[in-house]
Amino acid sequence: MSSAHTLEKAGPGNSAPAPAAHESAAHDTVLHAIRTHTQAEHPSAFLAMSRGTSAFTAPGLDGVIAYRRAGRYLVQLGGPFAAPQSYLPLLDRFVAHAHEQDLRVVGAQLQRHDAQAYAERGFTVNQFGSSWVVHLPDFTLRGTRFMRMRNKISRAFRNGLQVSEVSPDDVSGAIRDIDAAWLGSKGDEARPLEFLVGELGGTAQEHRRLFVGTIDSRPVGYISYSPVYGERAGWMHDLSRRIPDGSPGLMEAINSHVIDVLRDEGATWLHFGFTPFTGLDHGNEMPGHSASFQWLMHFLWDQGAALYPAQTQLAYKEKWAPQDPIPEYVAFDGPASVAAFAHIFRACNAF
Repeated sequence: MSSAHTLEKAGPGNSAPAPAAHESAAHDTVLHAIRTHTQAEHPSAFLAMSRGTSAFTAPGLDGVIAYRRAGRYLVQLGGPFAAPQSYLPLLDRFVAHAHEQDLRVVGAQLQRHDAQAYAERGFTVNQFGSSWVVHLPDFTLRGTRFMRMRNKISRAFRNGLQVSEVSPDDVSGAIRDIDAAWLGSKGDEARPLEFLVGELGGTAQEHRRLFVGTIDSRPVGYISYSPVYGERAGWMHDLSRRIPDGSPGLMEAINSHVIDVLRDEGATWLHFGFTPFTGLDHGNEMPGHSASFQWLMHFLWDQGAALYPAQTQLAYKEKWAPQDPIPEYVAFDGPASVAAFAHIFRACNAF
């Protein structure tokens, strides 16, 4: 049996809340890893701090692996957030830990350097989608390209929109109302996503920033921003929701206000996070990738809106003139498996 530890954070992914001291230890361990090990740069690394996401560690190794269990799979977020000398040993310990329980590993949102390492370790690795980022010093809404968005933003502000940075505790009731209205507009079977999507609250909230839009003192939408560490440090446009049938341009207006705030503070990068099935390119694939799974990703881009609205999400991100897409990958512990892939979405509470 391998010697290892799993640190769990209280939240919807666990059957019972963890003791406060244990939760604090998990928080500190994960935060140190994603802040320190910039060779494992990952724009969505802060999602490892979410409640209900476990952190795998091993004695003598400097790093963590963030994951959730779904059925017979351990679903991993990114690669190991680890020191270079600990990266591969920690991955090997994690795989052994899964196999000892007759479980398999499937990794989601691996970066390219992760994908190469996993492929060399015998995983089947395919591009899963891409993440998107804007370089703030170069960003401008001037020009004909942005005319339509400028008009929508202006309309939202003419309708009385005001944007302010707040604490979630101060607007908790309003946030619940917005969430309920937003989820209700998605249909009876809609479920709030987790794991690969951010959250509000918990011990990690002190590191996030929340901006709320109000009209006539009534909150009508919000965007939460999470910190990003590494060479392209900055913020990630993360969890965002609005009331249905509100003023056009609400989210664009909130985000444009935040861009001004971040740029005034000297921030360089605004990340828009990962969108599955987007930015797909054969040139991004790893040696030994699955041709059939590659076909599936392209099919889901064309026809998979019921699973995830990738085209809608990409349309919003492309409004901000992002840099070239950053490919992200899925890695299978063995051959590519539709069952394993489905369990990524199960870990996300999609079904």
